[in-house]
Amino acid sequence: MSNLYTLPGHLIRRLQQIAVSLFAARMSEAGLDLTPVQYAAMVTVQDNPDIDQATLAGLIAYDRVTIGGVVDRLVAKDLIRREISPRDRRARVLSLTDEGVRVIERAIPWVDRVQADIIEGLTDDERQTFSSLLVKLTETGNQRSRAPLKDLRQN
Repeated sequence: MSNLYTLPGHLIRRLQQIAVSLFAARMSEAGLDLTPVQYAAMVTVQDNPDIDQATLAGLIAYDRVTIGGVVDRLVAKDLIRREISPRDRRARVLSLTDEGVRVIERAIPWVDRVQADIIEGLTDDERQTFSSLLVKLTETGNQRSRAPLKDLRQN
């Protein structure tokens, strides 16, 4: 008999599925058409104006090829603007449009609800422990990822 349902990898994959489903449901309730990675990209662009796509990919731990499609969709939705960099004519920089700012403002309370939804079965102490362990595991395994997080705060 397999212990599939107790394997950490299987449980993490299941929790990811649940988290994405909860995110989609909350965004639908809010009347917003956003995926978790689109939200992460927009918030990161907001926090880092005139960021280039490669840096954005590193800051949200996404591979460079896939982030291009994410940015393309956000540009098509008029949520992000992509312009030629004033410092390097070969590079493109990203910034939020006014609509992008409005969408983030609308999304924030819904994203907060998703976070609460994900951990609703835990006590306050368990939530703190769970969050601490998630941070520890993701930081420890970061360099093993095909798209490691590149945290600018560590520079």
